Amino acid sequence: MHNAEDLLAQAELDVSAQADALGLEGLDRRRFMLFSLASAAATTLGWSGAGQAQAPTAAPVQQQPQTPPLPLGNGEAPALQFQPYPGGTGAFMEKLARERGRAAFDRAEFKVAKWDGAVPTSAEDLAFLPAHRLSALIKARKVTSLQLTNIYLERLQRYNPTLLFAVTIMPEQARAEAARADAEIAAGRYRGPLHGLPYGLKDLFSTKGVPTAWGTRDFENRIIDEDAEVVVRLREAGAVLLAKLSTGMFAQGDQWFRGRTNNPWNIVQGASGSSAGPGSATAAGCVAFSIGTETSGSIVSPSIRNGISALRPTFGRVSRYGGMVLAWSMDRVGPMCRTVEDCAMVFNVLHGVDEKDPSTVMAPFEFDRKIALGSLRIGVDPAAPKEFVDKLRELGMNPKAVGARPTVPGSGSGLGVEGAAAFDEYVQRKAKEIGLDLSALPETPRGGGGPGAGGPPPATPGGPPPNPTAGSDWNPRFVSARTVRGFDFMQNQRRRYALVQRWGEYMKELDMFIAAPSADVGQNAQTGHPCAVVPYKFDVPVQQQGPGGGGGGGQNAPRLELKAQPICATIIGALFADDKILSVAHRFQEAADIHLKRPAL
Repeated sequence: MHNAEDLLAQAELDVSAQADALGLEGLDRRRFMLFSLASAAATTLGWSGAGQAQAPTAAPVQQQPQTPPLPLGNGEAPALQFQPYPGGTGAFMEKLARERGRAAFDRAEFKVAKWDGAVPTSAEDLAFLPAHRLSALIKARKVTSLQLTNIYLERLQRYNPTLLFAVTIMPEQARAEAARADAEIAAGRYRGPLHGLPYGLKDLFSTKGVPTAWGTRDFENRIIDEDAEVVVRLREAGAVLLAKLSTGMFAQGDQWFRGRTNNPWNIVQGASGSSAGPGSATAAGCVAFSIGTETSGSIVSPSIRNGISALRPTFGRVSRYGGMVLAWSMDRVGPMCRTVEDCAMVFNVLHGVDEKDPSTVMAPFEFDRKIALGSLRIGVDPAAPKEFVDKLRELGMNPKAVGARPTVPGSGSGLGVEGAAAFDEYVQRKAKEIGLDLSALPETPRGGGGPGAGGPPPATPGGPPPNPTAGSDWNPRFVSARTVRGFDFMQNQRRRYALVQRWGEYMKELDMFIAAPSADVGQNAQTGHPCAVVPYKFDVPVQQQGPGGGGGGGQNAPRLELKAQPICATIIGALFADDKILSVAHRFQEAADIHLKRPAL
């Protein structure tokens, strides 16, 4: 224990050291020490604030110039990282190591069945072949990468004016990459199943020498002169990049600076968003496969709208490095393809740890074409598509009835706050252009219920961004969350983790479940669970009710004359069960022919 005199003596030593550090001499030093000690005494002995106020004013101490904060763009990650596994990534890694050893962290080899039979002779027949069948043809040297590349380039250029799925078509670069792939294969340097396959990339990913527009005219000619990690991995696997495909403005909807991307089955209807270009181009047979992204529905929704197969992977399985950030704790990257097996083949290359994306983890991925459905714990919600469930039951599934998914009142994704932070540099620049005073924004209501805490209301798939400033690509959804209190955001995230834990309990006895398509998109955006999309019947799509956009139909929108197209189901998997849900979806697709149908373009 120390008395007050001891404490003040120590304070005198501390103040003297501070004066030395500041380089004070003479009267300045005496004044500084006098009033510093007076302040210390006031604190130690409990002198009143009034007494302190009567002391003469000290000469100001000269402040050292402050270093400005590090400037931030769109991509720099925060120190806090979302971990979807309820016990944390470390607990998941320990579980894998205990159950499977070192092999859990090795990439499985993906083998494609050999080509058997005659080779299609028409360009259209080749264009619509599944990517894994094109892979077999290339490996057997029955077709060349350059041959396929020319077929797809011609189709991209022919159908883009109608469907508006391509931002930048890259004929010279694509032909050079295809010729290189053919030379390597001829020399016996085969890289694997993606070698020579032409693909399309959502225009949220940076690519050297090619514009990356993010769906906005503001960035129409901007070049981010580096390759995103997914581009690097696909190039190393030998894939050939054909085109940058459209996304809605800043990854919202299917409207972008040249117009609306359309559904090739029903061109009066938007392709939905925000992976509109990948969905439309893949369904139209203009790429062998494509890469999309999802924050809250942007792989699932356009895949359903355009009738294709897709995987929205478990959060953290694919690097986002070099992609536009909308929400660090929600953004995901996945394959959009004509078949489920194509998705598995592409994902086998994409997944895994990338030190440039601190959210990434390595987990086993073992696609099983003959998986025994009876060995899996598959839940079925009463709203699940009957035809899809009946066929899986025929194939051996023993369904378990499941009820409503868990909810947590007040939980939210934080999309608004994360998006506002990611786009701060852009918002500040645009605010100056349009004369918006960011220091005078109205305060967001407290309590975490505002649009910034839980994210803005989700856009209707295919619809335009809410309230864009006339004649500008300005999007006000990145502004409102700037005034959210840190306290509210943190409470919101604590409730989100409670939701993650409750979903962990819900899925404890399930490998996956089938529900109404898109029913769980919002919750899974918060929890990080994977989803497989698979076409299960051919019919006229039911038009959406509610606020409309992109031709989806709404209460006040005219009803569209729609034609039949593939209708899709979804399978929601347990965390890191991406391989299982694709394997089950493949078993269904193997027994059906919906994926073989083509739009009449």
